[in-house]
Amino acid sequence: MTRTYAFLGPRGTFTEAALRQLPGADGAEQLPYETVPAALDALRRADADAAVVALENSVEGSVPTTLDELATGEPLQIVAEVHLPVSFALLVRPGTTFADIKTVASHPHAQPQCRRWLAEHVPDAEWRAATSNAEAAQRVADGHYDAALAGAFAAARYNLSVLAEDIHDVADAVTRFIELRRPCVPPPRTGMDRTTVVAFIGEDHPGALLEILNEFAMRGINLTLIQSRPTGAGLGSYLFWMDFEGHVEDARVGEALMGLRRICADVRFLGSYPRADQVRPEIRRGTHDADFTEAAAWLRSIRSGHA
Repeated sequence: MTRTYAFLGPRGTFTEAALRQLPGADGAEQLPYETVPAALDALRRADADAAVVALENSVEGSVPTTLDELATGEPLQIVAEVHLPVSFALLVRPGTTFADIKTVASHPHAQPQCRRWLAEHVPDAEWRAATSNAEAAQRVADGHYDAALAGAFAAARYNLSVLAEDIHDVADAVTRFIELRRPCVPPPRTGMDRTTVVAFIGEDHPGALLEILNEFAMRGINLTLIQSRPTGAGLGSYLFWMDFEGHVEDARVGEALMGLRRICADVRFLGSYPRADQVRPEIRRGTHDADFTEAAAWLRSIRSGHA
């Protein structure tokens, strides 16, 4: 049976390029959707077996739409991630020159990554937001805008020319994409894993965030991302999105999750999955699985009177 992937379209997005790096994508049916919520809802409805969306960029940070959809929408689970180097090209209709450009379109995350370049090369052009960089290229091809910031690979698909390429304000920018499934058993641990959760604070009080962080610090778990987002339940009501090293099958991670569950109003598990960068965490003394096993055996012996 052919696997089906939903992704942020149209064709020619960086998301599609990231999707093609996934091992299971070869020969799979790939369905483009206009927005991140639309792609995720297709997965929730079972119109697709998986979905691929952007989560964060090394320059612009996290993608709020993705975070909010996964934190508060119908549960989905991350099973893989892809790190994709991102460099933009200025795509135009054939014959267009820099002097002809009055409007430049792109996804909102692309424009800040190229702000200084745009100010230097097309200072009089106005920026226009698009749902994706490929959609911006499509709109240029249709005559709505003069130029688009997109991947150079999108030029041929939309019969556009590359007026400039390797555009960026910060070199070596990378975007992190994630593969999502409906809730399932996490992939097996590899020793180079990442876990993602969302923690909801029951009531705001001094030290609430510190209590959460202590659950990780006391077990030697390194947080790789933490971000607060409003829950939508009113001013002052926040959730915390957290990525950290380790797998749910690791004793230290399991203990930390149980700790969060005790002190938070709710905890949403969003997945344990292999890290794209294959970084192996440094595990502190006393936090190896064997250390937890030995400590549990010692406690049992005390309770049974054999200490």
